[in-house]
Amino acid sequence: MNLPNAVENPGSEKYSLAKVFGEALRNEMRAHDDFYFFSPDETTSNRLAAVYETTDRAWIRKTEPWDKNLAPDGRVVELLSENTLFAVMAAHILSGGRGCMTSYESFLPVVSSQFDQHLKFLKQSKEVEWRPRVNALNILSTSCWERQDHNGYTHQNPSIISSLLAKPSNLANCLFPVDDVAAAAAWEFMTRTKDVVNLTTFNKIEQPRWIDINHARFQLTNGGASIFGFASDDNPEVVVAAAGDIQTNEAIEAIRLAKQLAPDPRIRFVGIAALSYGAIGTTENKLKPSDFNDYFTTDKPIIINFHGYAETMRAIMYHYADPRRVDVHGYDDQGSTTTPLDELARNRCSRYDLANNILERAGRYDFAHFFEDKLLENAHYANMYGVDNNL
Repeated sequence: MNLPNAVENPGSEKYSLAKVFGEALRNEMRAHDDFYFFSPDETTSNRLAAVYETTDRAWIRKTEPWDKNLAPDGRVVELLSENTLFAVMAAHILSGGRGCMTSYESFLPVVSSQFDQHLKFLKQSKEVEWRPRVNALNILSTSCWERQDHNGYTHQNPSIISSLLAKPSNLANCLFPVDDVAAAAAWEFMTRTKDVVNLTTFNKIEQPRWIDINHARFQLTNGGASIFGFASDDNPEVVVAAAGDIQTNEAIEAIRLAKQLAPDPRIRFVGIAALSYGAIGTTENKLKPSDFNDYFTTDKPIIINFHGYAETMRAIMYHYADPRRVDVHGYDDQGSTTTPLDELARNRCSRYDLANNILERAGRYDFAHFFEDKLLENAHYANMYGVDNNL
């Protein structure tokens, strides 16, 4: 893809993160004959079908004229068993090969114990001098909880993030590309790293483009976070941050709403691109406390919109700031078959929840009823018509 060195109007155009990953997988397969892609059965529905421009599904049984993308030498391994796919991919990587796996976010906890065993092996292997370094075990986590409005509560579960970030071995990276450009930077990171697990979470719907490629690469090599200047004021009174593509969009919309209602409060936005054990940033580039203070200030309120469970982010922030400064919005296990905004609102991750929090932290409590009415109005509209109101 053509990666921009500048974004003239951040947020004005939308692009697909999933298609970027599909093209990246295709290019990787062209460059490396030992690269395999493992997918339960969602390669096309997850917008990753560009891989079929290079290879087919692995298939050794009889084919019919109407069959598509099936071949004995295919390197897309589709099987409706995450456990089997993970095991085969891990063995392939430990044998020196390359690979990547995708799954619905809600199904990845099925292989949580297998993640653990792979991480334990990596930890032990570092203590054996003759063990060669192995390629990263890369997972694309998509079809996320915010856009499971057709499948509902059973398909809303980001707990694999919490599981990986809880491992003291510090061998797991959780990446949250904010847009298509950041997705390309994330893929570069995933394919160059060794002896780690990389979990990259993104939604397959089109998302606003916010940052250029230099900014995206900077985040992953300089502590996993950065200030988005276009959405920030100098000398902020409140700092807003987000980790996740949809979470970022909601946070920036919340800042816009807050400023429409009360222009005076100065607000800064910080994008979080990566988390690892106990820290913002990757296993090799964690955010230093001094840099955290530069981004988040030393004493101002911090509001974070997080893709995963809020408690996971709270545990990380405990290492950086007084917990009384920090409000975390995240998945609160409130799911349903409902509209996208209503699903976010049920978990207090919507733009209305965030804008209300921003203004309250800025000392403006006079808009609480306004946001309560907005949330009730949208919930009623969603219940009546099955779509969100005025979005």
